[in-house]
Amino acid sequence: MESRGAEGLESAFQTATTGLCDALLVIDDPFIFILRKRIVELAAKSKLPAMYGSREMAVDGGLMAFGPNIEDMFRRAATYVAKILEGAKPADLPVQQPTRFDLVINLKTAKALSLTLPQSVLAQADEVIE
Repeated sequence: MESRGAEGLESAFQTATTGLCDALLVIDDPFIFILRKRIVELAAKSKLPAMYGSREMAVDGGLMAFGPNIEDMFRRAATYVAKILEGAKPADLPVQQPTRFDLVINLKTAKALSLTLPQSVLAQADEVIE
């Protein structure tokens, strides 16, 4: 589905619920993050299970989220700032990828969607919202 703005979200979800999809994988970007509550609301209204890229989406009512741990990334960025303040050249510092990822599952949403998640999946979650 594609939406070029907040006003296009409802039509995108209407298109999705006409039988084109059984679930959603919502890619994380600033547009999605800003409209996260509306997207989560539309997914719930459409009865579409959705997986998101940021923890906040699951906290706001999304079914589940898997993505980099933002707090860890900020902590690691602070070490780079310290190195630069101590005289390191930014161009000499290696590019780093996220190393810690979190799986967050919202059981309230799972129940609302009449989904039963396997215990093996719940056991792997970093956070389960009840």
